Order: sequence, then C-alpha cells, then structure tokens
Amino acid sequence: MILVTGGTGLVGSHLLYQLTTNNNPVRAIYRNKNKLALTKKIFSYYSENPDILFNKIDWVEADLLDIPLLTEAFKGITHVYHAAAFVSFEPDKYHLLRKTNIEGTANIVNLSIANKIEKLCYVSSVATIGSATSKDTLNELTLWNPEADNSVYSITKYGAEMEVWRGTQEGLDAVIVNPGVIIGPGIWNYGSGNIFKKVYNGLPFYTKGVTGYVGIEDVVLPMMKLMESPIKNERFILVSENWPYKQFIDKIATSLNVKAPSKKASSLLLQMGWRLDWLKHKLTGKRRRLSKQLVHTLNSKSVYDNTKLKTQLNYQFKPLEKSIKEVAGIFLKEH
Repeated sequence: MILVTGGTGLVGSHLLYQLTTNNNPVRAIYRNKNKLALTKKIFSYYSENPDILFNKIDWVEADLLDIPLLTEAFKGITHVYHAAAFVSFEPDKYHLLRKTNIEGTANIVNLSIANKIEKLCYVSSVATIGSATSKDTLNELTLWNPEADNSVYSITKYGAEMEVWRGTQEGLDAVIVNPGVIIGPGIWNYGSGNIFKKVYNGLPFYTKGVTGYVGIEDVVLPMMKLMESPIKNERFILVSENWPYKQFIDKIATSLNVKAPSKKASSLLLQMGWRLDWLKHKLTGKRRRLSKQLVHTLNSKSVYDNTKLKTQLNYQFKPLEKSIKEVAGIFLKEH
C-alpha cells in the first residue's frame, strides 16, 4: 500500500487522483477534516465519478509530529510520498516551519526506515536550489549557500532535504523532487491559485524577476515515474519553463479575459513596502505579507535546468501556456 502525506494539498490531492485512477491501494494523511471536501472537488475536475475514486482512499487523521498516530498510519505501507509541508515566507513563522517541515520530515524518514519502506519520494522546492549569478542556469548540482539571506521557508525545506539524505545513509531508498512555482487548480486562497484570484480581481503591479514554473500534472506524473523506476538517492528539478513574472501575469490575465497589470513595482517601492509591512506587523500584530527575502526573490532572475529529468525519464513537459489556460478555465467556471 502507498502512503501519501498532505492529501488535501495541491500536490497531494492531484497525486491521489492519479494513484486511485491507476487502482493503486492508497492511504492518505490529513490534518483538517474540513479540507477533505477540497480533495473531492479537485477530483471532480477530472472525473465524472469523483466519489468512487475518493472512497478508494483509506483516510487517516494524523499530524506529522504525532508519532503514535503516524506509527498506525505506516502499518502495511510499502511506498511513501511525503507531500505535506507548511508554506510561509513570514519570518515570525520560522519555528512553526521548523516543526512541520524539518521535524515532521524526520519523523516520516525514521518511520520509513523502521518499517523497511521500499522507497520514499519527498516533495521539496526549487527554493532549496542554491543561488547563482544572473548569467548562470541552476541545476541539481548548484550548491546551497547557508550564508545567503535565505527565506525561512527555503531554510526549513533545505533542512527537510537533509533529513531525507540522512535517511538514505541509513538504508532508505529515496528520491527528491524540486518543483518550481506549481500551476494547478482548486486552491485559490494561497499559492499560485491565489495569483489567478488576484489577477482576476485586478492586480496593479508586476515585478522584474524571472523564475521557473510547472503544471501540476508535470509534478505528480514524474513523481510516480521516479517511484516506479530503479532511480534512487537523487533529486530532480521539475520546471516546465522559465518566464519573467510579467510574462506569467500577462498570460494569466489574457486567459482570464481581464486587464493585465501595467505598473512595474520598482526596487525602491518594494524596499519601502517590506519595511512598512514589518512596522505594521510590529504595531498591530497582523500577518506579514511582504518580507525582505520575498522582495529579493521577486526581483531576482532564477533560471532552472530541467535536463536531468527529461533525459533520465525521457519525459516531455506540457507547455506552460497550456497549463495556465487549463487552470484559468476552471477558475472562471468557479467564479
């Protein structure tokens, strides 16, 4: 049986759809019962009988930090997809990020070793790929720089990767995938789905940065192929194409039939923005929306090389424009 953590997230829900479609016996971990409906809704995008597929899943309520519940969830498991994570770029959430992303992953790794799991697939992020000059293309061998001003999210995802690699030294077979910005439907209040929502409602500004994007299908299918392959103890960048933020936002606006943002957010404006955001947080306690590290990312040019995955799996990524149009179509039906 296959275990999937983070079954109600964007990657987890789409992965569960593919696994159940292929009639794989699956157990999935969730934390919030109210979010189970979200997974079923995502199933309905692709199937006329989402309930049939959804009911194939053995759902288990468990927290990544609750060892007794996790121990029960691991009974009878042969393969693990670890997709659960806490995503935040708010500096004050650092300790919570460490708990979920690093300690939670350590628990999954330890239980995988104890239960002699055949293979683990960990969903990381390109946020853990080391930085380079603007002329360089980043790949799986680009070294992480611990001295850089890294975001709290990237620090904890890198720490989680270290737990996986530690597991491989203790006999666990594992693969790590590093997706870029994942484009997928269903979750509109955060992540890339929230970008569609903001553009639809009238996003005034764009930034000058460049980064890698990937459709959700091109995340879950390579994960499954890697788990079925003899490949082990390696990581793979999952990026379909590298686009400037403006090109990405403009394509979303076109697909949603709304006006694209026309104002470029200058470096000065963004630098002022994160400082005012910090002050607002200190005075009112409201959540941070813009951090120093996020501003750096929005202005940086990061180009990722997907050659390794395409070569080793003979895999072809879907054009990014097509992924955007598909997500926009679903968004418009719901809004």
